Amino acid sequence: MATHNNAFKEVEKLLQNIGEKIEELIAAGKGASVEAQEEIKKRVEELKDKREELEDDFYQKKAEFEKSYDQRKKKIDPKLEQSKKHFEEAFKQLSEAIKILLGK
Repeated sequence: MATHNNAFKEVEKLLQNIGEKIEELIAAGKGASVEAQEEIKKRVEELKDKREELEDDFYQKKAEFEKSYDQRKKKIDPKLEQSKKHFEEAFKQLSEAIKILLGK
């Protein structure tokens, strides 16, 4: 899950960078002519809308992934716990066998 968390953080950082770039475009457009300012405003609004769509889609997919991960983890955890018990018992048996062999 750590790898996926890093990927999610990278995407969130990318979305934040997009927002910062949009703000930079707004600031840069203030010195333009009125006609250019209108075009810049229009483009910036389109970019903001697309960014919001991306964020919504990202958070929806992230939630779906986390739900799926949790469901799978709940199914696997009991089996891992059972395997752990079997491994511990096998190790004990092996340890006893070695003690017997070395004792003779």
